[in-house]
Amino acid sequence: MQTPRDRTGSGGDRSGAGKRRLPSISRRTLLLGAAAGGGLALAWGIWPRSYEHQADTTESETAFGAFLKIDRSGQIIVMVPQAELGQGVFTLFAQIVADELGADWRTVAVQPAPPGPLYANPTLLRQWFSGPLADALGSASDSAIEDYARRYTMVLTGGSTSVANFRDALREAGAAARVLLCMAAADRWGVAWESCDIVQGIVTDGTNRARIGALAEEAAAFTPPEALPFRPEVRDDGLIGTDAPRLDVPAKIDGSANYAADIRLPDMIYASIRQGPVNALNLESMNEAAAKAVPGMIGIVQEAGWVAVTGRNWWAANQALSRLDPVFRLDGAELDDGAIDTALEAAFESGNGGRYFSRGDLEPVFDGASAVTATYDVAPALHLALEPMAATARVRPEGVEVWMPAQAPTIARDAVARALDVPERDVTIYPLFAGGSFGLKMEVDAGVQAALIARAAKAPVQLMWSRAEDIIRDYPRPPARARMVAKLGPTGLIEGWSAKVAAPAALAQQWRRIAHGRTRAEARGDTADKTDNLAVSGMDVPYAIPNFAVDHFPADIALPTGRWRGNADSYGCFFSESFIDELAVFSNIEPLSFRMQLLGNHPRLAQCLAAVTALGDWQGGVPGSGQGLACHSMAGGHIAVLVEAGLSQGRVAVKKISAVADCGRLINPAIARQQIEGGLIFGLAMALGGAPNYAGSLPANLRLGDYGLPRLADVGQVAVEFIGNSGPQSGLGEIGVPAVAPALASALATITGRRYRRLPITGESA
Repeated sequence: MQTPRDRTGSGGDRSGAGKRRLPSISRRTLLLGAAAGGGLALAWGIWPRSYEHQADTTESETAFGAFLKIDRSGQIIVMVPQAELGQGVFTLFAQIVADELGADWRTVAVQPAPPGPLYANPTLLRQWFSGPLADALGSASDSAIEDYARRYTMVLTGGSTSVANFRDALREAGAAARVLLCMAAADRWGVAWESCDIVQGIVTDGTNRARIGALAEEAAAFTPPEALPFRPEVRDDGLIGTDAPRLDVPAKIDGSANYAADIRLPDMIYASIRQGPVNALNLESMNEAAAKAVPGMIGIVQEAGWVAVTGRNWWAANQALSRLDPVFRLDGAELDDGAIDTALEAAFESGNGGRYFSRGDLEPVFDGASAVTATYDVAPALHLALEPMAATARVRPEGVEVWMPAQAPTIARDAVARALDVPERDVTIYPLFAGGSFGLKMEVDAGVQAALIARAAKAPVQLMWSRAEDIIRDYPRPPARARMVAKLGPTGLIEGWSAKVAAPAALAQQWRRIAHGRTRAEARGDTADKTDNLAVSGMDVPYAIPNFAVDHFPADIALPTGRWRGNADSYGCFFSESFIDELAVFSNIEPLSFRMQLLGNHPRLAQCLAAVTALGDWQGGVPGSGQGLACHSMAGGHIAVLVEAGLSQGRVAVKKISAVADCGRLINPAIARQQIEGGLIFGLAMALGGAPNYAGSLPANLRLGDYGLPRLADVGQVAVEFIGNSGPQSGLGEIGVPAVAPALASALATITGRRYRRLPITGESA
């Protein structure tokens, strides 16, 4: 496979100079791309349609395309462009390639891939911009988005899209390498290459044998057939479907895995930062003399909207920052929970709603008829990741280097280049493991700040936000309020359903910040009156309701918001499934039966519901049972959750969480189970805590222990089972989150006889 090697490193496109600000996505942008001065035909003609990209290699390595290289010793190295956030993507990608290749798992390793067009993730980009792009591009949107993603090297991790986006490319990489190695072996032995195969890392025709490493260099000179022969996906000797040991775990256990706080550079100093309250604008005053009196303090760096102090160690820097006592001017009125509540109500009153899911005609259904109504609320939810924002930067004449956890490394690179006014090609981002992410590491703030501080200090700098700073300046999942109305027929079937949701357009805000360099306030302003289908994702319920509508009302809230595990599905499922449960009670129909009679067109979800009731010993949701049900579909998968809980000394006590998921044919069942379990506990944390309770533009609590997060002793037993099917594995990282909160709220309602319509659940009820 002899093709020109793309030696582009993590510094970006080496062929062009200057800084890039991603253009707004529109039909014209997607057709014209970066071409300037030419006509449409010319621009479309020069836009690459295919990319010859080989993985970078050392002297002993041979590349087989962009995703695989083989060392002379026989080590198989899989290039992984996705960030390892604990979701097991390093292992899953390696498992797909190794299975198709026929490698011995003990010889398989992974390496983070530098940015390149073949490492782009159009699947996430398509998900992120499904609403605006659909309006702009119509039926051409899928291919246009893919062209855009590759042209602008949109390397992104998130949205449970990693396997879905790269699975085919990884299978092709393994199959192509297997064929080339068999061709090289057949050429040596004088046999047909089709008679050869690779088993446990050994190439053989049944008589002759050779190791993969011994054939790699020869194999690269051959050309594979246009139609690759793939292995059967289901076979007894395959790696797919096995609990292959995770490749990232040994380094995490022995401490050799690098997180942002682990980086050490020669002559490195440390920095602590203060950005002020949530909507702080500019620094008004500070006490420099007090800060300089702290032993080990080095200097003060001030930029628009923040001030940082450098020191010989982080403790000295943070102590000096506290004595600096910076005072900021607020941008507008103070943010508090009352202002959030007012803004949500104002969104409804504005009439500026957009309808995103609908069928039938609601007007005649509700005309003069009595209806069941309910209003639900969720507070903003903080990320509260184990690792606060952190980054290390070194600025030298030959270039800028930044070490940071990054779900969007090319976007981070571009942001650093803009901030320092240097060409993108002079900036290198080294993506690291993230100690918790949930969408927060898509942001670029810490990397940009570290680079600016390093330039001012003329030394390598490690910046770490304090826990308080991480809480204050978080980009939480947005607050939301839903007004639900339903009309029930005489047999208890739902004849009409209306859901009106007030919430900020969080994902649209985030894209404007990270891709277009808009400030927090500017991004809020840009989206304040924009409806967005992603703000109501997951609310197109699977139930057979003939007359149905979901509307989004954009809420102008002085709180920057962003990605969060499950995004709008996390609150949309709470609204929908809680309301379904209330309708079941109103109809005097057992909650499982009520759902099942409406799921005739969704047998996979119905099967999950039936299975979880057996797994969790469902008692019918009768008063006093302490049991609640909920189900959800997202990212191509389906899940049903049964929670058994009660109250103990005024606190929620969870006894057991049972879940049954249908997520296709699992690549690694152990990792799949870990992801579902993690999602369930994350969903429980959202249901019980995580709300900042803003007052005076500050969260009420600034310590992790004050946020009601569940500990292992609080979780109870967790049981997870999977329903297998032959379809490709769906997303696993988020699907465990949404259904926990409504199941818990319904379980508590059987104990108290009251409905719980607010998150987090604090004992208040409707």
